[in-house]
Amino acid sequence: MKKEQKIFVILACLFVANALIAEFIGVKIFSLESSFGFEPLSYSLFGQKMNLSFTAGVIIWPVVFVLTDIINDFYGKKAVKFLTYVAVAVIIYAFIVVNFAIKVTPVQWWIDINKANGVPNSDLAFRYIFGQGQNIIVGSLVAFVIGQLLDASVFHALKTRSKNNSLWVRATVSTLVSQFIDSFVVIIIAFKIGQNWSWAQVLSVSINNYIYKGIVALLMIPILFMVHKWIENYLGKEKSEEMRHQATVLE
Repeated sequence: MKKEQKIFVILACLFVANALIAEFIGVKIFSLESSFGFEPLSYSLFGQKMNLSFTAGVIIWPVVFVLTDIINDFYGKKAVKFLTYVAVAVIIYAFIVVNFAIKVTPVQWWIDINKANGVPNSDLAFRYIFGQGQNIIVGSLVAFVIGQLLDASVFHALKTRSKNNSLWVRATVSTLVSQFIDSFVVIIIAFKIGQNWSWAQVLSVSINNYIYKGIVALLMIPILFMVHKWIENYLGKEKSEEMRHQATVLE
């Protein structure tokens, strides 16, 4: 296997794995301040008291930022689109399997052992955690596809204009544009439509998620350059420049 093929396989596996993990953990809403042992900050939105709340999926999403931009830079927009569709197919498959696992009948001794260990109803807990509503699944997948395709298009357009220069500008701008849409779409479909959240809760979590993603996108720039440099050294300067050029002109 050629070096560029090995790199693509590694990036593809990480991309799909992170997208899948984010889908499963995204159902949890957490408090950033409380997680670090601080008193929750509060503010008023539409007359409703709110805190800095985030979906747990944003924890791992910065990795997807870096992977998307690296794949786009070396393999092009078509590669990002292809992996986005693959990730969606894997996520749908995972949810089908999980729903089958939810429906099978548990043995009593498994429930009894877990109950003795402090879990009152382990089967109910399993169903509650993994049995996300259809709106959450649809919302997250729609937002993921829109966000990734928009990110790829913006990144490629800026790459063409800059003639492969200003990597950090391309990465940051594409992330800020795409994640603005992603942050609102997933919350509106998954939680406003799916769980009847108030608009104050929708806007609060969406804005918090977007601000977090924007800040992290800036903080991830050094890591982006490190990964980019490692790939460049691994492939060689000439080969990496050839791939980056082809990724631009072949779209």
